[in-house]
Amino acid sequence: MEHLSLITGYIPMGSAWLLMIIVAVVSFIVQWRFKSKFNQYAEIGLLSGMSGQEVAEKMLRDNGIYDVQVISVDGQLTDHYNPADRTVNLSPDVFYSRSVAAVAVAAHECGHAVQHAKAYAWLSLRTSLVPVINVASTLTQWTLFIGVMLLFFMHSPFVLAIGVAALALVTLFSFITLPVEFDASRRALAWLNNNYEVMQTRQEHDYAKDALWWAAMTYVVAALGSLATLLYYASFLFNRRS
Repeated sequence: MEHLSLITGYIPMGSAWLLMIIVAVVSFIVQWRFKSKFNQYAEIGLLSGMSGQEVAEKMLRDNGIYDVQVISVDGQLTDHYNPADRTVNLSPDVFYSRSVAAVAVAAHECGHAVQHAKAYAWLSLRTSLVPVINVASTLTQWTLFIGVMLLFFMHSPFVLAIGVAALALVTLFSFITLPVEFDASRRALAWLNNNYEVMQTRQEHDYAKDALWWAAMTYVVAALGSLATLLYYASFLFNRRS
């Protein structure tokens, strides 16, 4: 906490608020842009006519992975890879669709399955931290608010300090997620580029690359948002204690 104090001591409360507002605005813009791009490329049919499910299953086979199941899950943009039960979970808009956007997302999620099969270090680290982060996330929901109240009315920083420590873990987790997501997209695009059977034109590949880049940016702004929130509460804590 001493090192964090040295950092946050140079960030006034007003600056911390401004930083949070800027990150929130940027996050809104990136989220809007990503959804706009996804909707745009969801309207562009793949010349090969393959569905998200078919592309996912082919990518898994091409990488020698036969113990991962591709399934459809409810919701929109709920696509994810679950290393616990070894499933690639695709939303209906991706599972059944034969669009460029669907193929890009399906290949990206399979990129995580390839990471798992190859024991990609960042994914292994991220997976091992999930139980701890679940606890830390629950703690931040209560300790930050209660901690601020106790700091105001009882001048006790203990609970808020616990919340800041928990939020620091969540923030670290969000940054560990970044190389995992970027690498999954890199693997997906490399595989798509080498599979004329799936993507038959350079334009289709460029569209897929653009969609995945904006998807990655949502993780970047999420990490920055978590960092801005951490700096705000840490500044609040140390300014009140100084």
